[in-house]
Amino acid sequence: MHPADSWIESGEYIMVQAGSSRLKPMPSDPRHEYAQRLEMRRAGVARQDRRHRTIANLRLLVFVIAAILAWLAWGRGVLHAFWLALPAGAFACLVLMHDHVLRARRASERAVAYYQKALARLDGKWTGQGETGERFLDPAHPYAEDLDLFGPGSLFELLSTARTRRGEEILAAWLLAPADPTVLRARHQALAELGPMLDLREDLAVLGEDVRSGVHPEALAAWGEAPTLLPSRRARILAFLIACLTVAAAVAWAALGLRDLFFVMIAADAIFIARFRRVVQRVVEAVEQPAHDLALLAQVLARLERERFTAPRLVELRAALDVEGRPASARIARLNRLLELLDSRDNVVIRVVGPLLLWTEQLAFALEAWRRLSGPALRRWLAAAGEIEALCALAAYAWEHPADAFPEFASGPACFDGYGLAHPLLDESRAVRNSVQLGGGLRVLIVSGSNMSGKSTLLRTVGVNLVLAQAGAPVRARRLRLSPWALGASIRTLDSLRGGTSRFYAEITRLQQIMKLTAAPLPVLFLLDELLHGTNSHDRRIGGEAIVRGLVERGAMGLLTTHDLALAHIAEALAPRAANVHFQDSLENGRMTFDYRLHPGVVEKSNALELMRSVGLDV
Repeated sequence: MHPADSWIESGEYIMVQAGSSRLKPMPSDPRHEYAQRLEMRRAGVARQDRRHRTIANLRLLVFVIAAILAWLAWGRGVLHAFWLALPAGAFACLVLMHDHVLRARRASERAVAYYQKALARLDGKWTGQGETGERFLDPAHPYAEDLDLFGPGSLFELLSTARTRRGEEILAAWLLAPADPTVLRARHQALAELGPMLDLREDLAVLGEDVRSGVHPEALAAWGEAPTLLPSRRARILAFLIACLTVAAAVAWAALGLRDLFFVMIAADAIFIARFRRVVQRVVEAVEQPAHDLALLAQVLARLERERFTAPRLVELRAALDVEGRPASARIARLNRLLELLDSRDNVVIRVVGPLLLWTEQLAFALEAWRRLSGPALRRWLAAAGEIEALCALAAYAWEHPADAFPEFASGPACFDGYGLAHPLLDESRAVRNSVQLGGGLRVLIVSGSNMSGKSTLLRTVGVNLVLAQAGAPVRARRLRLSPWALGASIRTLDSLRGGTSRFYAEITRLQQIMKLTAAPLPVLFLLDELLHGTNSHDRRIGGEAIVRGLVERGAMGLLTTHDLALAHIAEALAPRAANVHFQDSLENGRMTFDYRLHPGVVEKSNALELMRSVGLDV
């Protein structure tokens, strides 16, 4: 029996899960849990709606009572005006209660939306409801565009639940580059602990408004680490004293008519502003862009600070948020308040009195003091919070797909042994599982078959599951055992009118890139769809064999697809290191049907002519 035949034949494998997979608590029914929580949150919205209407009616009633009391006090003179304090106090309390109820209702509505999206993911209706991550898409990356990692309907949109930019960046980085197996096993332990923590994920999802933080983490971290620009405490104290004396002089002028002292203080204000104008402007310009929109980040940090973890990686990340004195969330919240006060300079009142109070200058000193105390820790806080968010995203995916296995990482020779692989972006009810085994003597699979038979989907299935495995997530497979890989794919190489390149040139450029990957320490797993499709059959056959032979001799393994049976000879030329496999199709009543199952050997028949005849072409 050929080495490629044994793993294609039907039959059950003995399921030997990786050690980390046993750590993951598998929910009996994620859908039931989500549906139950959704109904509870909807009940919360209804309850807050009833409270909202009740308080609104009470506010109207108190207003009417106040009007009656005012008429009795001032119109009839039978009551003292003091009685109006009672409805005024009651009205103020109702306003505060009403604000609390409205905020609770908005939080419940966001929780409803969160669980609706969660159920949509389970139903395969999640496209267009999340962050697409298109800003991470680099056409020069060796596999991101080919495997639909980013963009509408992408793997990133399916996975990402991060609320901050740093969380999204870390998740994207994990999808774009493989991690060491030691790191991945630590992530598996973290996912096992985070998986059942639905309350944590819900709390992070409903924080603040339904937007993501506008913080640019790298710029913010760089701002925190940069040298301070303003001098020490003396100038800050002087600014505070000048502002206080200016206010006192204004009061003295208004109460006692002492005008000269006020003008002296105005002169002092002007001198101080002139002395520090340039450096204050530099401080304000340096902080305005990177430190924008910090409120959500402060809330995320505050929520994470309440957790205590046991998984080693989570313990490390949680410890990175600990600081002496005030917690990181409180420090970020203070920075956000300073920036809000700085933004208030556009207020008409502040524009008038701000120079007298040295408003901008005092805030600049406060910002620099904050940076001296907390700036060096910003990068650590952002990284820790972002990584916990990324782990929560993968944990949600793992919890929602309890049948997906965690990969087992093998030491020794390179291998990829996947049993029952399916594409995670396909609905489970539509996906047809196949098995793929590379390693030992078998290094290349040549996949033949007609268009639409499933060849490209098989390549993407292998590639996306490899990406998930090397990011730390479970994979859509019954079992996957693999060694660390560098991945290179040429599946979606297209011509570029703007770049002036043909499809063939774009493809050979990508092939050169994959060839260069073989010089790196990790072995390369290549996925080549319709190899050299843009050239003639003669050149394609010679060039295809040379490329595959070159990759194999450099230690690479992989799959290539073709509907040109001339390329099937590559398996003969490279035997026993290569094998032919194929997808079948059949023509029934003028309609092409596919079983999407991988079979050993070269495809034995073609239905192209029959299909052309069925639509009326004379061939």
